[in-house]
Amino acid sequence: MVSLAGLLTCGGCAVGPDFKAPAAPAATVITQPPLPAQTQATPVAGGAAQRFDPAAQLPSRWWTAYGSDRLDRLVADAFANSPTIASAQAALRIAQEQVNVQRGALFPTISGSAGVTREKLNGAAQGFPQAGSFLFTLYNASVSLSYDFDVFGGVRRGLEAQEAAREAQREELEATYQTLAANVVTAAVLEASLRAQIDATRELIASAQHEVDLSRQEFELGGAARSDVSSAESNLASVQATLPPLVQQLSAARSQLAVYLGKAPSEYDEAQFDLASLQLPLDIPLMMPSEIVRQRPDVRRAQALLHQASAQIGVATANMLPHIGLTGNFGDSAVSFRSLFTSNVFSLAGNVTQPLFQGGALNAKRRAAIATYDQSLAQYRQTVLLAFKNVADTLRALDTDAQTLAAQYRAQTAAADSLHLIEQRYGLGGANHLELLVAQQQYQRSRVAYVQALAARYQDTAALFLALGGDWKQAGQAVSAAP
Repeated sequence: MVSLAGLLTCGGCAVGPDFKAPAAPAATVITQPPLPAQTQATPVAGGAAQRFDPAAQLPSRWWTAYGSDRLDRLVADAFANSPTIASAQAALRIAQEQVNVQRGALFPTISGSAGVTREKLNGAAQGFPQAGSFLFTLYNASVSLSYDFDVFGGVRRGLEAQEAAREAQREELEATYQTLAANVVTAAVLEASLRAQIDATRELIASAQHEVDLSRQEFELGGAARSDVSSAESNLASVQATLPPLVQQLSAARSQLAVYLGKAPSEYDEAQFDLASLQLPLDIPLMMPSEIVRQRPDVRRAQALLHQASAQIGVATANMLPHIGLTGNFGDSAVSFRSLFTSNVFSLAGNVTQPLFQGGALNAKRRAAIATYDQSLAQYRQTVLLAFKNVADTLRALDTDAQTLAAQYRAQTAAADSLHLIEQRYGLGGANHLELLVAQQQYQRSRVAYVQALAARYQDTAALFLALGGDWKQAGQAVSAAP
């Protein structure tokens, strides 16, 4: 009895390690060498310098910085209708119910039963042949109770593990919001970029067609050779061949946007996006590594899984220790319903169960739980490192994008000036078809490369917002509360 009382007094104890979140990273900067205060500027729409500001805060609805009501509406529709969001929300509800299931183990289990039996007995089978056989109805009802005292905290550690798993799923939902918003923005920018490339290609096709018409006229008048006409026609065909792939990519981008919005491609009827309708976010948050760890849902999810693994060590340890339980039963049986509970019976028993030999299985399970924790810790560290790499790469990409756009702008301007001069010389007979075709092809390549460089600034800005993370609970609640 003394030992039993001692065990019961440990009811507030819980075996296993108490979880402690990993220490914040020691790094103080995210990129090396340091970034400039701002990116290079280009005198075009979307070419303004972006400022890297350590004091800037990342808003939960960062996509509104693009200044497009249509884009805001697309993101809101995606949050409301995407099956990916619905699936993640359902997974969170499942995780919450698993917590409720585990919490139920902290309370006694009470169950009731009732029954009625119609029997005919033979007295001879009971050793009373003189009694003959007799028929009767037996009524019974009972209530049973069982309770396992969580002396060593195994149940509470199990509840702690389920709660950590729920938090991991909550972070998964927030990461789904984050990724979906970035995907919608990126797809919209891609659509705008492809439309600009298609417009540029169609202009080049019109120019090449004009050159073909001029060459044919000159050939008919004897002022050009047949090879000049063939060269112009070949150039026209080459430029025309670049248009169908761009149209196909545009169709695929719009189909992808439809999927993000939870629609079939045939149901997507949004108006066309173009780069001129978007603003480039200029104030770029430059977070400390410790802030990134707190912000990113994938890092917080990895920490929750680490917490879950820590709690499972306590569960495995508690399974090796004595289990103390209490069982009780109260009920009655009678041959008539009215006499039920007139002479009730009950039982109350306590028990202690100690695993003695299970072939080393319990020790092996505990060692496996410890190894799982070590694995989760390594995965957490890897997640943090990849988060830092992701942010550093996208920050550097913004600086590089600005430099690339400036270079492509200069290249396009120079190619346009060169083409204009050669067209003038060609009209005066001072340049041949080969010079004109080379100038046209160079301008075509520079025009498309310029559009791609401009779009990259918008897309990589969205990639940085995705890498930094944000308050996605607030974003999801704001969208769900919208009428």
